[in-house]
Amino acid sequence: MIEQPLLVLDFDGVIVDGIEEYWSSSRQTCLNILSAKEKEIISFPSEIPKTFKAMRPWVHHGWEMVILAAECSNKTSQLNLKGLENFSENYQIECSLALEKWGWKPSQLQEALNQTRREAISNNFNQWLNFHQPFSSVTERLKTLEKEGIDFAVLTTKSIEFTKQLLDCFELQPKLVFGHESGSKVDVLNQLVQKRIIRGFIEDRRTTLEKVLEDPNLKSIPCYLASWGYLKSQDQNNLPAGIKLLDLDTLREPISRWS
Repeated sequence: MIEQPLLVLDFDGVIVDGIEEYWSSSRQTCLNILSAKEKEIISFPSEIPKTFKAMRPWVHHGWEMVILAAECSNKTSQLNLKGLENFSENYQIECSLALEKWGWKPSQLQEALNQTRREAISNNFNQWLNFHQPFSSVTERLKTLEKEGIDFAVLTTKSIEFTKQLLDCFELQPKLVFGHESGSKVDVLNQLVQKRIIRGFIEDRRTTLEKVLEDPNLKSIPCYLASWGYLKSQDQNNLPAGIKLLDLDTLREPISRWS
């Protein structure tokens, strides 16, 4: 067991607001993989659609953003015909139906999205970087953790490749970085808890925190829901015991005062 305690954080919605990059990359990925005939029917706006922003809290994997970009931009999609509420209530089913309709596979979309990002970075790195807005209160706080004798790790469903590039630009040096290649967040935490004392896990996806609570091996991990993240309207209501709502004022305090 390594003595230095560890704080684990999600990335998108906790350390950085990347909604502009998500739209830009997802939009371009659609343009890259759609047929010429399909592109004649669908018009992709340059501005982020309100529906795309509103659906962000439901997204778990990057490839889902490509589906949402296509559905938002298609006037005859179920998302546009039935509305946001219906789509979000049946999110997993609707995403599966959309995959089937377009003839896409998650792995295909994830690789296409990754390739779009590589090209964006290669062609205009500064523009790609500027699409990501770090939460300054969070990045500043992470730089002070060392004074408390605490390391931090980043646990995200974004790829390690792009996460590390952004962390370097934000001048953040986590002890560990885990991406979608590392497995589920619960699996990664199960590996970590055998080696480190985890002082907290900060996440803006309530369902992920609830999965952590359900695992008896992770009972020792304090779970925090980031109030500044991509939250659904009801996420802060009736939080179960074991999940504490964390705001930016509390974040600035020593971790010993969070609970």
